[in-house]
Amino acid sequence: MALKDDLVREMNAAAKAQDRVRLSTIRLLRAAIKNREIAVGHELSDAEVVEAVASQIKQRRESITQFRQAGRLDLADKEQAELQVLQGFMPEQLSHEELLERVARAIETTRARGPKDMALPHRRLSCSGPARAPHAGRERAARPQGVHARR
Repeated sequence: MALKDDLVREMNAAAKAQDRVRLSTIRLLRAAIKNREIAVGHELSDAEVVEAVASQIKQRRESITQFRQAGRLDLADKEQAELQVLQGFMPEQLSHEELLERVARAIETTRARGPKDMALPHRRLSCSGPARAPHAGRERAARPQGVHARR
């Protein structure tokens, strides 16, 4: 639960610094996490907290697009500031080289030989649980798709 502890520390620091945007964004994130915990019936793991942060990031990006289309640049700027705060709680993204290395390892361990076998490494890359824990949240959902096709 280290990420949740980090959120509490960051919230306290934002309150002391009187950083209203950061404080309100962290409060909204903690509320979203609490709502998820209630929905699933248990305390969220760090990987599940990362998923909650990713969900909030996606929500902000969609809002920014809609506000810009509606000509509400003031609200889009507010959402953009919140988005930057939320992105600070995401793990560092995998580089292209790291992603290629993971794909190569997955192909090697599953012994995939052709296009019809690509479901095996894809499942391995997108698995959940302990096998995924070291990489949780480090790659964008769209990035692994198509990378293995080049191998």
